Amino acid sequence: MKRRDVIKSLTVLPVAGAAIGSVLPMESMLASPASPSAAKRNLFRELGIRTFINAAGTYTFMSGCLMHDEVLDAIRSTAHEFALIDEVQDKVGEKIAALCHAESATVTAGCWSALVLGTAGVLTGTDMKKVAQLPDLRGMKSEVIVQKAHNEGYVHALTNTGVRIVEIETAEEYEKAVNEKTAMMWFLNYASPNGRIADKEWVALGKKKGIPTMIDMAADATPVENMWKFNDMGFDLVCVSGGKGIRGPQSAGILMGKKDLIAAARLNAPPRGGNIGRGMKVNKEEILGMYVALEKFINLDHARQWKIWEDRIAIMESAAKKVSGVTTSVIVPPVANRTPTLILSWDLKKVKVSRDEFQERLRKGSPSIEVMGGKDETIVITSWNLQPGEEKLVAKRLREEFTLASV
Repeated sequence: MKRRDVIKSLTVLPVAGAAIGSVLPMESMLASPASPSAAKRNLFRELGIRTFINAAGTYTFMSGCLMHDEVLDAIRSTAHEFALIDEVQDKVGEKIAALCHAESATVTAGCWSALVLGTAGVLTGTDMKKVAQLPDLRGMKSEVIVQKAHNEGYVHALTNTGVRIVEIETAEEYEKAVNEKTAMMWFLNYASPNGRIADKEWVALGKKKGIPTMIDMAADATPVENMWKFNDMGFDLVCVSGGKGIRGPQSAGILMGKKDLIAAARLNAPPRGGNIGRGMKVNKEEILGMYVALEKFINLDHARQWKIWEDRIAIMESAAKKVSGVTTSVIVPPVANRTPTLILSWDLKKVKVSRDEFQERLRKGSPSIEVMGGKDETIVITSWNLQPGEEKLVAKRLREEFTLASV
């Protein structure tokens, strides 16, 4: 066929193919009905990759979380057809915004990406010349005010846009720091107990001077009210991880807040090029999977889930404290990673194993188990990444290793 004949034939394809395409994905039409389904590959085993029971938490280096079946179904079911990324973001953003009491929202490539894109949107607005110019800030505001206690590694996401961080500690210092170069104020939620200005006051200070405020609540999805708390409080931009407590794709996150700032952030993001966020792609499957994960998370029976976590912790604590020299306590962190958390400590005179060696023994045992190390001879265990029944396996291994190390 000649090229023009091919193009002409496309005018009838959508109508002719609609009935078929709406029933079966293309690969189903091409596959032979009689062909047996191929055995599923176990790539972890094939490649020799160690898998483990995650009794540590939703840490990025441990691959975050495990997605719910509904999220995986959303990813699989949307992988067989094309859609415009902007339209997917538009529709999903509307749903997320409604769920989280925001004016607007967009799915990003993790919380870090939300921080970069949100800051970029504040700096450029909808001026495409400025979008193309970042991180060159000539002609733009260039400073972000941060409390000294909040000035940790994640602030590097902001400086990717070219801004300079201005440290303050008190409201009085804030008043002196504000000037014509001040673009934004950034608040790191998990560091809030260490700062001298609380979240509500931070928002009020920003509104008083007309300066946008952003909060990084990456791992702070619990309690569920946090998903709308900071929007209701008045933060202009809220950034959250998708692949932690919400149990969405680990490489996804959410940026939500004021409509004009989200629109500006999206100009700095894919699918557009020539901007600072071009490499921060999120595919349609992740965007839709993130929406399904958030919807499921918000509608969970959170009281029941909390009881499950507590019961798992109780089983592990009971096993460990039966060993002489081992002491236990259960806490709930004040801000980030708010789930029941088991702290195990031991007396080296009775249990002769270092913290690092104990972690290594759990790691190399069967099954392999990951826990986090605390101070001195202390380990920290959470239950929210445990699958049903795994708490019993962890309990057994804890008691075994403590007993082996006992005098």
